[in-house]
Amino acid sequence: MDALSYKTKYQTKSTAKKEWVLVDAENEVVGRLATKIAMIIRGKHKTNFTPHMDGGDNVIIINAEKVRFTGKKTTDKEYKRYTGYPGGQRIASPKTLLIKNPTEILAHAIHGMLPKGRLGRNLNTNVRIFVGTEHGMEAQQPKKIDLSKIK
Repeated sequence: MDALSYKTKYQTKSTAKKEWVLVDAENEVVGRLATKIAMIIRGKHKTNFTPHMDGGDNVIIINAEKVRFTGKKTTDKEYKRYTGYPGGQRIASPKTLLIKNPTEILAHAIHGMLPKGRLGRNLNTNVRIFVGTEHGMEAQQPKKIDLSKIK
């Protein structure tokens, strides 16, 4: 018999039970939606959460163009990026991004809520964002979840 009766069980790649979940982003606030999705991707909702492992679920997000912002963020918020060339700073508002590339808003928000480094870059591959209700992931048999039940 072991001297310790309480050994900590860590999750490994073989014991991680990753599932596919489907989330409808219609009429959801961007930041609140991103925090819940980041928690699911990270695996914090599972009892066997291990901080250094990718043990979360794969998430499919539909209706990305129907997300909403609170207050005056659609006009006042700025997304900044840099092309790498002198004078190459580009600024976009959520209003223009919703027209041009609505998936980028959610991808940016979720990416900011994941850990930085190798683990965060790996976790970014576990989310798929689609405009409209059609998605090409029927083969994965995703389970539709209600985000209002997740705290």
